[in-house]
Amino acid sequence: MLRTVLEGVFFLNSFALMGLILLQMSEHSGMGGAFGSGASSTVFGRDETRDPKRTLTAVLGAAFMLLGFLLSVL
Repeated sequence: MLRTVLEGVFFLNSFALMGLILLQMSEHSGMGGAFGSGASSTVFGRDETRDPKRTLTAVLGAAFMLLGFLLSVL
């Protein structure tokens, strides 16, 4: 029963992580976005250290690793 629940959560986490990664801005558009589209309050583009998508990606990635470990042990 527990394994089935963990597999379901792992499945949902995987799709959420894939979708969130696909939504993020690509790396090479940082300076180009600063002088036109996507500039948000700084001269050199958006502040990526406080980006909620980046934080959520880290949390989902950690949950993915933890769930993968738990499923391999159970």
